[in-house]
Amino acid sequence: MTDLVWLLLTASTPILWAALGEMVAERAGVLNLGVEGMMITGALAGFAVAHATGSPSAGFIGAAVAGAALSLIFSLVTLVFLANQVATGLALTLFGLGLTAMFGKAYEGMKAPAMGFDWVVWMGLLLVPALWWWLNRTRAGLTLRSVGDNHDAAHALGTPVRLVRLGAIAVGGALAGVGGAYVSIARVLQWTEGMTAGAGWIALAIVVFAGWSPIGVLAGAALFGGVTVLQLRAQAAGFHLPVQLLAASPYIATIIVLVLISAQHKYLRRGAGAAPGSLGQTFHPDT
Repeated sequence: MTDLVWLLLTASTPILWAALGEMVAERAGVLNLGVEGMMITGALAGFAVAHATGSPSAGFIGAAVAGAALSLIFSLVTLVFLANQVATGLALTLFGLGLTAMFGKAYEGMKAPAMGFDWVVWMGLLLVPALWWWLNRTRAGLTLRSVGDNHDAAHALGTPVRLVRLGAIAVGGALAGVGGAYVSIARVLQWTEGMTAGAGWIALAIVVFAGWSPIGVLAGAALFGGVTVLQLRAQAAGFHLPVQLLAASPYIATIIVLVLISAQHKYLRRGAGAAPGSLGQTFHPDT
């Protein structure tokens, strides 16, 4: 039973980190579909740093920096040049996948150093209540939420909307980078092109279905981890799920996310679990 719980936790961890990061960004009104690109970039950067230094912890730090750095491209294009967030996020994912495919060739076949104590799992679990408290009980968290709910009103009150969103995007990128690095450093222990396998898209779906709540994100990540563990156990027992279905699931989830975000359904617009009012909207500071 203990082994099963641990399998569930390790399978959930990459999604949990990425989804928590995207939740922070979306709470600030930013819809970043580049989570997959930031995760795969973190997976490669983290593996490269861990392999070079012999330290998995250094690898995770490197992954966080790489994910945040990639997210700054999204910030520049959407906050300064006021480009469409959806299109920019999709481009960021393609950029991350292409970039890692090119630079990752040199690391194929190499092994990551052993981790020992898996602190990333426990830190991910601690992030859930910490983020809930920060979003609901601190001035900075409430300010971020106000920007996401109505960026024009927040701007009128003197809130630096673009600066708040810049910080939220960077945090989202850093957490996604750590989530990606967990796959390469702690789970697979090597670099493989495209190894995040759509986890970023699943993280996007979880944020919506969780109602933009850290507790809900944890539940969604645990559900996804449970499905992964169930799949592995089913295969070990001789039951095989179609590979095509598993490969298509991230893209099906993405379509559902976009439909839900775009819909005018009242449960996404009002009350508990409502989407941030300015989610995905471009902020024009001069209007």
